[in-house]
Amino acid sequence: ENSVVRSPGKIRPARRVLAAHKITASSPDTDLPTVSGLRKIGVNFTVSNKDTVKSSDVLFLAVKPPIIPFILEEVGPDIEPRHIVVSCAAGVTISSIEKKLSTFCPTPKVIRCMTNTPVVVREGATVYATGTHADVEDGKLLEQLMASVGFCTEVEEDLIDAVTGLSGSGPAYVRAASATRDGLGRAVGFLFSSLQGAAKMLLESEQHPGQLKDNVCSPGGATIHALHFLESGGFRSLLINAVEASCIRTRELQHLADQEKISPAAIKKTLLDKVKLESPSLSVASASKVSLFTSKSPSSKKN
Repeated sequence: ENSVVRSPGKIRPARRVLAAHKITASSPDTDLPTVSGLRKIGVNFTVSNKDTVKSSDVLFLAVKPPIIPFILEEVGPDIEPRHIVVSCAAGVTISSIEKKLSTFCPTPKVIRCMTNTPVVVREGATVYATGTHADVEDGKLLEQLMASVGFCTEVEEDLIDAVTGLSGSGPAYVRAASATRDGLGRAVGFLFSSLQGAAKMLLESEQHPGQLKDNVCSPGGATIHALHFLESGGFRSLLINAVEASCIRTRELQHLADQEKISPAAIKKTLLDKVKLESPSLSVASASKVSLFTSKSPSSKKN
């Protein structure tokens, strides 16, 4: 799916940075569970990307990477200097978006970000990088918005692919690890509470992660035996390889986006209706959605 937010549970309202009724999302399929959840907290919906762009200032492009070029062609004529274009698409570079939009707007303000699904419970991890024409204030506005649903910080763009492999895909690693024996499937809350507590200690402690690990390992105890089995099974290597694989795939998705491998004939004005990608390694992408915050844009003066 190409969703603004996707969650099997309830969507927890963000801290009040922006009223929900000032947020609009365009979605050709308004019957999606995601749409229903967001609508319950007051987010507006439309089936027209172009109409939403015209009435908004900060634009979140929350679609699959190969869809990005066609979304930009669709909404490009409506992009104005006031707009901040935020891409959430894995692997799609700032320069590629700027190049596409410069046909319509000489100095498009572009920000690239990567977040993850825990934003729905206000525990997300988001990083972003600003483009050539984006002001410092533009980045700070995005940081304010995303900090309302978790942690947000600015990084160099060349680090975002690695972050995608770590925190972007990370929640799936944790959920995969939770599918274990000994009844944890029925008491998975204990596991997640432990993970949350361990993460909080790591963030707040001045000790090295290795020292924190050693603090738990009594000589000859249960934890050191468990760690022995993890290391024997290549746990550390598997984790590194998983992050690396996600990072590599992110770059492959950028290549597909650059190639524009979706037939333009499949684009139906504001709807990208179940377009099948030419690459057999990619699944069918569902229709496009653009999430747009309708807050006032900050001053265009650069610091």
